[in-house]
Amino acid sequence: QVQLVESGGGLVQAGGSLSLSCAASGRTFSSETMGWFRQAPGNERDFVAAISRTGATTYYADSVKGRFSISRDNAKNTVYLQMNSLKPEDTAVYYCAADRSSVLPSVWSRDYDYWGQGTQVTVSS
Repeated sequence: QVQLVESGGGLVQAGGSLSLSCAASGRTFSSETMGWFRQAPGNERDFVAAISRTGATTYYADSVKGRFSISRDNAKNTVYLQMNSLKPEDTAVYYCAADRSSVLPSVWSRDYDYWGQGTQVTVSS
């Protein structure tokens, strides 16, 4: 069983930055692709970014491309999401997720096996 714990959310003004972290338990982190998703009130859970097992391959939603950066440290069992130039529309609960099976990072939430509890990100205008 993998447990994921996000941290780093908070309130920031538009144009600011936040860095999210997701710490994973267990010994299989380096064999899992990792993703970040977000969910705003009344909306579905949307893909944000994903990263391959080694970190060599990353995917981003068009809405965050050029502003967000996903990375991972397999020695620390941690995946990160650096968010710059934040906009009010980035306000959501952000979730990290682990995928045991996919060779390449997936943009589909259904492919992920484990989820964190989420961390709130609020961007004020």
